[in-house]
Amino acid sequence: MDYALAPLRRYAQFSGRARRAEYWWYTLALVIASVVTSVLDNLLGWGGVVGGAYGPLTGLLVLSTLIPSLAVSVRRLHDTNRSGFWLLLFMAPYLVMAVMAGMALAQGNAAGALASVGLLGLVVLILGVVIFVFLVLDGTKGDNRFGPDPKAAERTGAYHA
Repeated sequence: MDYALAPLRRYAQFSGRARRAEYWWYTLALVIASVVTSVLDNLLGWGGVVGGAYGPLTGLLVLSTLIPSLAVSVRRLHDTNRSGFWLLLFMAPYLVMAVMAGMALAQGNAAGALASVGLLGLVVLILGVVIFVFLVLDGTKGDNRFGPDPKAAERTGAYHA
């Protein structure tokens, strides 16, 4: 359970490296918490209150874990010796998609909006698979440009998540 809570203790720390265990245990804990809050929102009749998609409890969970989720993702990419800017590359098409769809809809061109969303959706899917593979890969053995190997530091007792 220590790995699942480590990203919360390192709330906004974007530097350094995160082991696969830290990232994936945190992700599992976040998925479980999301399911629990979603069920509670629906039981209380609050489902879809926030933006038509979330209940207030789920929305609060998403907002409160946004920064640690981004931080642990960046540190996980660092562990594979990749820059955290890969996440920006993954998120950029969403912004472009929104702008293009908005412009097409403003001109009354629903087909153009759908086409732009479809094409950029394919780009997002491909980038999502690439990011997923990076997150699954084992980290760089030994030190890399982002810091010392957390596995080696953990074995010597120097690592404190």
